[in-house]
Amino acid sequence: MRGRSDGSQKKRLITSVCVVAIFLGFVYFYYGSIFGSQEYGNKLRKLGSPYFGGDDDSDGKQDETMKFGQEDGEDVIVPKSFPVCDDRHSELIPCLDRHLIYQMRMKLDLSLMEHYERHCPPPERRYNCLIPPPSGYKIPIKWPKSRDEVWKANIPHTHLAHEKSDQNWMVVKGDKISFPGGGTHFHYGADKYIAAIANMLNFSNDNLNNEGRLRTVLDVGCGVASFGAYLLSSEIITMSLAPNDVHQNQIQFALERGIPAYLGVLGTKRLPYPSRSFELAHCSRCRIDWLQRDGILLLELDRLLRPGGYFAYSSPEAYAQDEEDLRIWKEMSTLVERMCWRIASKKNQTVIWQKPLTNDCYHQREPGTQPPLCRSDDDPDAVGSVPMEACITPYSDHDHKFKGSGLAPWPARLTSPPPRLADFGYSNEMFEKDTELWKHRVENYWNLMSPKIESNTLRNLMDMKANLGSFGAALRGKDVWVMNVVAEDGPKTMKVIYDRGLIGAVHNWCEAFSTYPRTYDLLHASTVFSDIEKKGCSAEDLLLEMDRILRPSGFIIIRDKQSVVDFVKKYLVALHWEAVATADSSSESDGDGDETVFIIQKKLWITSESLRDEE
Repeated sequence: MRGRSDGSQKKRLITSVCVVAIFLGFVYFYYGSIFGSQEYGNKLRKLGSPYFGGDDDSDGKQDETMKFGQEDGEDVIVPKSFPVCDDRHSELIPCLDRHLIYQMRMKLDLSLMEHYERHCPPPERRYNCLIPPPSGYKIPIKWPKSRDEVWKANIPHTHLAHEKSDQNWMVVKGDKISFPGGGTHFHYGADKYIAAIANMLNFSNDNLNNEGRLRTVLDVGCGVASFGAYLLSSEIITMSLAPNDVHQNQIQFALERGIPAYLGVLGTKRLPYPSRSFELAHCSRCRIDWLQRDGILLLELDRLLRPGGYFAYSSPEAYAQDEEDLRIWKEMSTLVERMCWRIASKKNQTVIWQKPLTNDCYHQREPGTQPPLCRSDDDPDAVGSVPMEACITPYSDHDHKFKGSGLAPWPARLTSPPPRLADFGYSNEMFEKDTELWKHRVENYWNLMSPKIESNTLRNLMDMKANLGSFGAALRGKDVWVMNVVAEDGPKTMKVIYDRGLIGAVHNWCEAFSTYPRTYDLLHASTVFSDIEKKGCSAEDLLLEMDRILRPSGFIIIRDKQSVVDFVKKYLVALHWEAVATADSSSESDGDGDETVFIIQKKLWITSESLRDEE
């Protein structure tokens, strides 16, 4: 070819180049559509074009270092709109994103479930966009009707209905998905199964709440959380826990139904709950290898159970007669015996173990017995990326002396100062004052929102900075539940929250929360923005995260300094939020005027892609 100019060869060369160019262009646009939304900002489509009602002339510019307290006259650029994430990311959970793991080539041990643990994107890989609702999304069905049915369009996944059709997890009925209350080991209904467990423990009237002494439950591998759903009528609140695994939408279904739930896994890190939080742990065919790593997962449950707490285990090992199941049962029985658990009851498919009330059994073990007691300098309440340890957490001197946690029965424990309150230097009077303070504040919130809400408008609530849990305690008379959140690096008050009979999780708001989009009806943010400013984290990222987890038509209550409220107001148009009410805290009985209460409602919006899908 060199030195010659052949016309036919030149045409073939041009044709080949065109084919290669077309192929490369296809690859670029295909993979760009999948992964392009993970680039920070510039490759994301603007909200103004696909969003109906958006501002078409928005330039989308955003100041990345905006601080609270800047004067209005300063040159600060605030976006008129945020980009919209690709529709295929309508269920994005940033810190549990499988694509991120693949792209960053993380070396994780799959056998230890590390790929189901939290792995948050670095700042340059965060999604700088709004999560769109799925095509046909509707305002969720209200509680209590939602316990039994949800809109199929809101969670358009029916594989569990087919996969678990013989177990009555869920059934597709037209434009809805219904939940008959079945489970892997309770095909005939969670209510009958719960009554059977109560009967095994000889609780009066076959009621598992045991006259208020059993209040908080951890359901591991919860499925669609029907076990926790049916416990609510017995005044028992359950933290339903499952990973984003092959049954990846189970927690999404639970929250859509209005049932407390959290995305988590028994892997290598401690669960985000303090020690001695639950009266009962439950596993119904949860597919967990409890014998792995010297029983480290059972020892994590042991850390979380209160003195005298129970572990209800329904699984083939508890009743089957084949060789492998018998081997597992024998080894498990030996392990829990060394942990000083005893069999409280065993019947049919279920065994219930009970944890000791005191340290006596631990001290009576032969020297060198495994698993060992944890080191004296180990903090059993330290969570948040804290590795599990294969050791037994002994009781405090108080719990050992009083042979239990010393908690009042429910509902008295909600307002009774718990013994662990003294760990923070709080007096009973301070606790009671805090409880009364938040009672008045919550009454004021509801008065401000009253034109917008009815008795069944709200169900799933989150207190983003719960402190002692008094915001949630003040809502006792309303048909809601609260996910209380306490900071990783602050006072470990989550144990007081659990002692009050409430639930929650430890979390750092510089990162995304472990939940699906559109799962909460109300977010309460008391000085949360001021806190992350001190940490040097992005307030814009927090706004986008709040929008992600808030349901369309849901509410945000911001209680903070005036400069924070002014900052948030500048983003209302870009986020498609609208102001509902503003009040100075001096108008409250406790107010000193230093804080402003700002209430916001999120609008329901759709993308042009969603509209085309519906058409």
